Amino acid sequence: VQLVESGGGLVQAGGSLRLSCAASEFTPDDYTIAWFRQAPGKEREGVACISRDDGNTYYADSVKGRFTISSDNTKNTIYLQMNGLKPEDTAVYYCAADPDPVSPWVSWSSYDYWGQGTQVTVSS
Repeated sequence: VQLVESGGGLVQAGGSLRLSCAASEFTPDDYTIAWFRQAPGKEREGVACISRDDGNTYYADSVKGRFTISSDNTKNTIYLQMNGLKPEDTAVYYCAADPDPVSPWVSWSSYDYWGQGTQVTVSS
């Protein structure tokens, strides 16, 4: 299983970015998939998740209404659409996957597979 993120970059506050995570050797629907982020000096934070059990989506309070997680099984790709970006969204963003249900979904140590990360920088 390999995960490769792309789509990060520098954007002004209020702008949008769409992150992609290309998955090899598995179908997103068969896994719990999530996006995490880590800013310098801070702990890794769960951003969004699609539950393997029921397909429901979950979001950190800080991104609700602004970010959307989705997956496309035909392309084996997971997306994170980020709108209304704020300087505090600046971080390295990682996608993660696990073949089992993960509870709580924000428990980053429970995920078996990780991408290498992509930098998102939001300027004020």
